[in-house]
Amino acid sequence: MKIVILLGAPGSGKGTIAGRLAAGDGVFRHVSSGDLLRDAVKRQTAAGVEADGYMKRGELVPDMLVARMVSDLLAQAGGDCTLLLDGFPRTVAQAEMLDATVAASGMALDMAVLLDVPEEILTDRIAGRRICPGCGAGYHVTTIPPRREGVCDVCGALLATRKDDNPETVRNRLAVYRAQTTPLIDFYAARGLLRRVDGTPDADAVTGALRRLLS
Repeated sequence: MKIVILLGAPGSGKGTIAGRLAAGDGVFRHVSSGDLLRDAVKRQTAAGVEADGYMKRGELVPDMLVARMVSDLLAQAGGDCTLLLDGFPRTVAQAEMLDATVAASGMALDMAVLLDVPEEILTDRIAGRRICPGCGAGYHVTTIPPRREGVCDVCGALLATRKDDNPETVRNRLAVYRAQTTPLIDFYAARGLLRRVDGTPDADAVTGALRRLLS
């Protein structure tokens, strides 16, 4: 089993690209931090039950709990697959915790891949994102438009803009990314694990580039 960390700013396309890889090839498994939490809660693992309490109180789930969920994931995943971790780690402290978790499972990280996109492109991308409040399908007004403007292809619901995709929030999210997550680039580069993929082309081109890198 390979363990790959996906790095990139909000709007870099981590979730979209990882989702495409997983849908097109059963070897890949996309694991976002949100999916990890929801799956642990659904399966009522010890970590999931504890995390559910934090979420119901509107509190952040502690890093140690997320690390335990990653440990559970590694134990049950197995086989010839490539795990694409999206959204964890976000900080160097979390990365060090992940290292310990992976090592305790008798494994090692294969690489950390940075989807490299200039900030002006990120801002434009995020401003154009749309979400279906009915089924959760994601779109973009220019790069992934629905067949009918403003209407979900899957369920026919009217598309909406996410609350955290407004310009002021986007600027704040990018500032947080620069402060907290950018140091991860240096962290993994110093260990020889960092690989860069140009995230500016369309989703098909980026997906192909990442697939070639991971094959």
